[in-house]
Amino acid sequence: MKELFIKRFEYYKSLGDQSFGQLSEEQMFWQYNGESNSIAVVAKHIAGNMLSRWTNFLTEDGEKSWRHRDGEFNNDFKTKEEVLDYWEKGWKCFFEALNQINDDNLYTTIYIRGESHAFIDAVLRQLAHYPYHIGQIVYIAKMIKNEDWKTLSIARNKSQDFNNEMKKKFSGEEQAPNSSPVCFQNSTEVRDEYKQ
Repeated sequence: MKELFIKRFEYYKSLGDQSFGQLSEEQMFWQYNGESNSIAVVAKHIAGNMLSRWTNFLTEDGEKSWRHRDGEFNNDFKTKEEVLDYWEKGWKCFFEALNQINDDNLYTTIYIRGESHAFIDAVLRQLAHYPYHIGQIVYIAKMIKNEDWKTLSIARNKSQDFNNEMKKKFSGEEQAPNSSPVCFQNSTEVRDEYKQ
């Protein structure tokens, strides 16, 4: 389970990383309008959430007294490097927490704003939350780069080529029965509940 979660979150982190890699410093701070968030602000919010939720998560509430969530939506970074350093700090904290997953603590109760959650449920919440915001980063970056955007997915009008390439790549491999391509992209691992 731990390896699966780490694999999924590494993939989503990579989408953010690849987007940042295509942007100049100025583009990291671009806002569509005054009510919109820049990529820098979205990255700050994700990292701020991670640091609060996952620091000492087994013994402390996930909404730390030192977290100022509203402040995460105000940009106080001056450089792209500052944004990326904070982004990495958040992910480091989160991956350290994920590495603590084991059979004994998977359903351990942890707290967020006083509300109890099973450890696995808290992780699943973030599997919805972090990719939601990373999708915003990708979308804003794509708008900024326009024709210069290097796709992070299947290129437009290239779906059939991609499908053919994947079939060719995996035609010699034996696929596991009942594996879900949604949950186990490019993996032959079968979820326990589908094992016969």
